[in-house]
Amino acid sequence: MIPWILSVIQGVKKMVKKRRKWIVLLFLVLLPVLGTGVYISDYYHADQTALAALVPDEDTDITETDFGWCFDGPGNDTAMIFYPGGKVEETAYAPLLHELASAGTDVFLVKMPARLAIFSIDKAGSIMDRYDYRHWYIGGHSLGGASAAYFAEKNASRLDGLILLASYSAKKLDDDLDVLLVFGSADGVLNMQKYRENRKNVPADAEEYIIEGGNHCQFGSYGFQSGDGMASIPAAEQVHETVSSITVFMAENDN
Repeated sequence: MIPWILSVIQGVKKMVKKRRKWIVLLFLVLLPVLGTGVYISDYYHADQTALAALVPDEDTDITETDFGWCFDGPGNDTAMIFYPGGKVEETAYAPLLHELASAGTDVFLVKMPARLAIFSIDKAGSIMDRYDYRHWYIGGHSLGGASAAYFAEKNASRLDGLILLASYSAKKLDDDLDVLLVFGSADGVLNMQKYRENRKNVPADAEEYIIEGGNHCQFGSYGFQSGDGMASIPAAEQVHETVSSITVFMAENDN
């Protein structure tokens, strides 16, 4: 073979090898990014019941804000900041929070980055800095509840209480913090072993309320969640019972 042709062929082979190395490297770099993108784009969407609950009425004004949503009811001195469950569209909790606001507790529903509250645990602090309420509570559902507990662990002096829906605290909380634990008897998502193991992290006098026939997903309005148990009560009943347990808890602790 003519020497210069051989040289060209060898040069081409080297270029192909280098490109292959760069392609492999690029693939290894992009794979986690693509995987993350697929993960966060697959989430539970708010259903029509939730969207209907975003409509204001004579008791509650509902507005979209830079941090999420504000449910402003007839109450003036008590507010709760709510962290949504992981990979759940925040507006899915509109039925629950609308009813809670109408019962006298204003609610700030927080929209989280990638619908994961763990990415913005301290967001409640900036909300508390902007509004003036006598009593502040923080709460959340599932992963949102666990994230709210992390905030409460660092900011107990600023809060009147913590409300965990189908969730638990992985951090030891201040013994003076009032805590309400609510979950459904048919919940198939909440890890009950971990719930019991972490029970020591909340004050001994924390209140526990079990909704008979309730499950995990009916705290929100986003359809059936994979792995959950089948509820034997309607979603509206679970929401109403949840709101009742929260309002009683707050009434007992506000003074």
